[in-house]
Amino acid sequence: MKVLLGAFGDPGHTFPVIALGVALRAAGHDVTLETWKRWRPEVEAEGLAFAAAPEYDVFPTEGRYLKPYEAVARATVHTRELVRTLRPDVVVQDILTLAPALAAELEGIPVATLVPHVDPRPASGFPPYSIGARLPRTAGGRRLWDGLAPLVRRGLITGQAELNETRQRLGLPALDHVHGGISRSLCLVATFPQLEYPRPGDLDAPNTHVIGPLLWEPPTGDVALPAGDPAAPLVLVAPSTAQDAGHRLLRAALEGLAAEPVRVLAATNRRPLAEPVPSVGANTRLVDWLSYARTMPHCDVVVTHAGHGTMVRALASGCVVVAVPAAGDMNENAARVAWAGAGVRLPRRLATPQAVRLAVGLALERPALRARAQEFGRWAAGNDPAARAVHLIEHLVQR
Repeated sequence: MKVLLGAFGDPGHTFPVIALGVALRAAGHDVTLETWKRWRPEVEAEGLAFAAAPEYDVFPTEGRYLKPYEAVARATVHTRELVRTLRPDVVVQDILTLAPALAAELEGIPVATLVPHVDPRPASGFPPYSIGARLPRTAGGRRLWDGLAPLVRRGLITGQAELNETRQRLGLPALDHVHGGISRSLCLVATFPQLEYPRPGDLDAPNTHVIGPLLWEPPTGDVALPAGDPAAPLVLVAPSTAQDAGHRLLRAALEGLAAEPVRVLAATNRRPLAEPVPSVGANTRLVDWLSYARTMPHCDVVVTHAGHGTMVRALASGCVVVAVPAAGDMNENAARVAWAGAGVRLPRRLATPQAVRLAVGLALERPALRARAQEFGRWAAGNDPAARAVHLIEHLVQR
């Protein structure tokens, strides 16, 4: 097949698409990835063809910016020329990257959607996505969230109207359903099935498959583990690359764990620590950057802001997660890992040295958390989400 992948975004959205591209190429397919210029070296290093995605400011910047759907319309015109040139057999779009999907529809080419996190679509009894509430245990709790469904629905209807306005500008018919940016032909949800809330018969999500996480990271060398008793638990502090500019979580972890009977490995993610620089305990090694794939298999606990990629990498390595969500879907991810019994959730407002120390202590002291995290690790070892995705995409083209 000729496959065009589209992911205009940050690592949390682009890296899973690169993982998919690597698997498609290994299966013998011709793969082009349209993405931001910053990812060109990584894309080409994996043997994938690179196509530069249009990049627009969609937030106020010196008075010149586009509303999100205006940017989508412009990007679609750009990407349609790429589609006409490549003539792919199928287009696979990241959930936030609408232009390739719209361009493919204009050219009569099948479209699949990759959701690189838990499924955001609501269902009866579910709390609203991303607020950080867990699935209720009782009928009363489900009724409470169902009472908010009309409010959530109004937001979805607004998004539907904005998308349909864009579709009209491009010459496409309006859609009569919400979540129109997700393909109804094939939707790949790239998360652990154990993190998905059980859904009732859901007619609003046809042809959806929860395949497991698609994991990829840029090649990085090993780093030395911290000094100390090699039998002592190893705690990795893995903050977000995009949130927490002041390193609040990193500072709290360094201080809170400095005197604990653990070894601590922490990364600044190549963002300098502003003054005052926190003291680093004798049990701690602080580095600028490290490979999660190489490091997490040695760890017992991962302290993170709960970006989906970092969280599922930790679970795939059998690590208990201490989730301290910062923004966006991190609240949802933290709720899911706590609900699944493989982590401890700590609200951001409580990210103090004392609270981080207590949360890590709970993560280490509760055998059920470790056992559940190891179940995730065994599932990851026994399943190949990328191969499953390739099979489903091939089947879509063969229909």
